[in-house]
Amino acid sequence: MIAAVVLGVGIGGFLDGIVIHQLLGWHHMLSGWYPSSDVHLMMIGDGLFHLLCLVIVLVGVALLNRRAPLPERVLLGGILAGWGVFNLVEGVVDHQVLGIHHVRPGPDQLVYDLGFLASGVVLLAIGALFARRARG
Repeated sequence: MIAAVVLGVGIGGFLDGIVIHQLLGWHHMLSGWYPSSDVHLMMIGDGLFHLLCLVIVLVGVALLNRRAPLPERVLLGGILAGWGVFNLVEGVVDHQVLGIHHVRPGPDQLVYDLGFLASGVVLLAIGALFARRARG
């Protein structure tokens, strides 16, 4: 189950970076500390973030390969729970404590940040439920 959670953390990071950073363009990894107009620096920050996500995914895959295959529901539950863990840790540490960036800066940034944290709780709960039911 730990392997699936680690994999989910990396996948959650990738989804955050691809959807929020690149497709929606709401923020970049370092946009809370530096002006977003510094495109080169924003690309470096996002690139390092994606590289870290890749390393986490590879660690998750390596951990999965060291054990018997997980039942599909346990694997899915672990991935969802890991995505939730990513949202919670990133939401608290990067958004609230360090202020590296916010989900969507502006007058409603706290609402977006809280929504991101809430999505983490929901994903973690659904993932745990999937994994628990699959284990019997």
